Amino acid sequence: MKRVAIFGSTGSIGTTTLRIIKENPEVFSAVTLVAGKNVELLIEQIEEFHPRHVYIKDERNAKMIKRIFPKLDIYTEKVGLEMISKLEDVDIAVSALVGIAGLEPTWNMLKHSKEVALANKEVLVTGGQLVMERAKRYGTKLKTVDSEHSAIMQCLRGEESNKIAKILLTASGGPFFDKEITDDITPMQALNHPNWKMGPKVTIDSATMMNKGFEVIEAHHLFGLAEDQIEVIVHRQSLVHSMVQFVDGTIMANIGPTDMQIPIAYALNYPERLGNKIEPLDLFKIGSLKFEEPDLDKFKCLKLAYKAIHMGHSAQVVLNAADEIAVQAFLDGAIRFTEIPEMIDWALSNHVVTKLGTVQEILELDRTVKNECLNRI
Repeated sequence: MKRVAIFGSTGSIGTTTLRIIKENPEVFSAVTLVAGKNVELLIEQIEEFHPRHVYIKDERNAKMIKRIFPKLDIYTEKVGLEMISKLEDVDIAVSALVGIAGLEPTWNMLKHSKEVALANKEVLVTGGQLVMERAKRYGTKLKTVDSEHSAIMQCLRGEESNKIAKILLTASGGPFFDKEITDDITPMQALNHPNWKMGPKVTIDSATMMNKGFEVIEAHHLFGLAEDQIEVIVHRQSLVHSMVQFVDGTIMANIGPTDMQIPIAYALNYPERLGNKIEPLDLFKIGSLKFEEPDLDKFKCLKLAYKAIHMGHSAQVVLNAADEIAVQAFLDGAIRFTEIPEMIDWALSNHVVTKLGTVQEILELDRTVKNECLNRI
């Protein structure tokens, strides 16, 4: 039985992972659950899955859980997150904490876990090659949970000796692909994603297409490709999850239902596939598949992500930090939707690329850029 640690157990990736565990009790067990503030849901998860170790951010919530489950191994606050991410009684750790907060725990998991399933884009966007080198150093199998990168991983299986011409990274286009982007776009409009139900940060990133820009950076690091080998293609139906084009012109595509349970289960049980209760696709009902080119002048965030790859590692940290502040400012009503890329462009334009050799240097740059952006707002 594979022992699973879930960092971000109360989020959408975490709850889906637990559903997979529930449907496959002979294959998986949840040994570690890590949550932020949703103590009510965490308590429900403890009652159902009986983990050995639990983390909750706030100490008061930790004390409440301890009263209910006195024999449970409970961690809290910053030092607790560091300790629980270094536990070794786990076979695969799912990294699904939101934002750059997931970088340091994932850094620890790469040394202490046999496998890490990445569901946190910021780990590779900010950690870059350092993360890839650490996984290689400790022999940790690094899997991806993103549907697009999982699709690429599946297309490349058995093709290791064949040269890639480019990756075709599919995008939904978000709610504004076929609409005009104006200054009066509201958070409610931007949060209305046509295909996926996600958290507010990721949903706004999808609306600006920064989410796809982050995925371009992820693919750059995961598959060792230059930015001009990663092409974004808008596919509104979200049925083709991504494609790989080889040097002979052959295109390998991954097509399947729009359900995150599939890539998560594939990462957990790689390379074996698990059955599920998801309704399979009926190609006769689909009839046709449509692909369109994104407008990089309209979706400036996607263009800025390519710029950050070209600039170098530290620029990718700046891109992520500025985006995090800008998105939250938009949700809070402090800036307009159109000012999100303006903020990011300003941060990149004022950044002098520097070499980053440690996680602490990455986190320090992240803090500096966020403070500069807050001061600008």
